[in-house]
Amino acid sequence: MTTQLLDRTIGSIACEIPGATRVFHQYKLDFCCGGSKSLREALERRKVEDPKPVLDALSTLSGMSQAEYRDWREVPVDTLIDHILHRYHDVHREQLPELTRLARRVEQVHGDRPTCPHGLADHLADMQQELESHMMKEEQVLFPMLRRISPVEVPAPVSMMRFEHDQHGEALARLEALTNDITPPADACNTWRALYAGLHQLREDLMQHIHLENNILFMERKTQAEHV
Repeated sequence: MTTQLLDRTIGSIACEIPGATRVFHQYKLDFCCGGSKSLREALERRKVEDPKPVLDALSTLSGMSQAEYRDWREVPVDTLIDHILHRYHDVHREQLPELTRLARRVEQVHGDRPTCPHGLADHLADMQQELESHMMKEEQVLFPMLRRISPVEVPAPVSMMRFEHDQHGEALARLEALTNDITPPADACNTWRALYAGLHQLREDLMQHIHLENNILFMERKTQAEHV
């Protein structure tokens, strides 16, 4: 079973094995924007030469009880959309302004240090603007459609949101480049450490957010009316 996982898409594994996303985060495997790639391709892209530790971790997870996890493929569309709105849209709107404030503080105080993440605050402000525009399109246009009809009936808006998700993935890559993969220097102050802890959470949340949309919500599935 474990070797067969190599030829399955990383997005499908993230959907079907509870906890798999934690393993993918550990090995920096893109399961959201890159969810259509096979696990083998994802490992090769990250230059992970030995897949065994990843496969062993996934195998262990697949044998665990799934009682504490929720399979979002099995819930009504309305429930999934409401979860995305409250758990991710609302949270991103709280995260980014505070992270931008912290980044500006770090740049102002530690700007003379070579490890200072110069340009991070502006990048976070740009991310906030792009995400806000993206989320408004979903809230005002696409999500109301998906509450009524299948995503296969509205391919153009879905394709546009997928394209913008790819752009968000590129923004995360830029964030990582600016912050040494979100790793603070050993002598970083508390503000700097708080900033990077928040960036870790933002990255994890945004990847999970995109995963739920790309690999579950935007796939053909039952509408709310068919569930009830």
